Amino acid sequence: MDDNSWDELAAAAQTGDKNAYKRLLGGIIPYIRAIIVPGLANVDWADDIVQEVLISVHKSLKTYDSTLSFKPWLTAIVKFRRVDFLRRHYSCRADRQVPLEDTAFIESHVTRDDIAGEWKDMEGALKRLPEQQRKVLEMVKIQGFTAQETADRTGMSVSAVKVSVHRSIKKLKAMLE
Repeated sequence: MDDNSWDELAAAAQTGDKNAYKRLLGGIIPYIRAIIVPGLANVDWADDIVQEVLISVHKSLKTYDSTLSFKPWLTAIVKFRRVDFLRRHYSCRADRQVPLEDTAFIESHVTRDDIAGEWKDMEGALKRLPEQQRKVLEMVKIQGFTAQETADRTGMSVSAVKVSVHRSIKKLKAMLE
């Protein structure tokens, strides 16, 4: 199935053609898998991500502009769902949690003299950022919140969150050079 077929099937599915809808979903599955599988640490996750993509396509097919190509629209959904899945998976991993009493971990990762200066430099640079910018950067890059979650918690728009993070990283790089 080629890209033009997807365009036609998506347009027909929007008008209620159930056969076109079924053929579209069946036809895009190999493409979705081809995008997501190469970068996964666990190939078993692919089925979960494919399912999430298909649900997203189902829910948002009405927003697809049939005057445009379907493939870039689908690719964007695939990338967003993949990132969302990985962010959820890695944000709740128990193997990353270390009890404060674990002195061996603290000695090997926190109080090492060879990296202490780098941590101090980074902490100092973060403290020099304006408070709101630092808060947004920490939420997205350290705590693992999505731009949408950060926007909801801070009252900012999603695009403002993304711009803030980008500018913060740029400032940090300049401070640490």
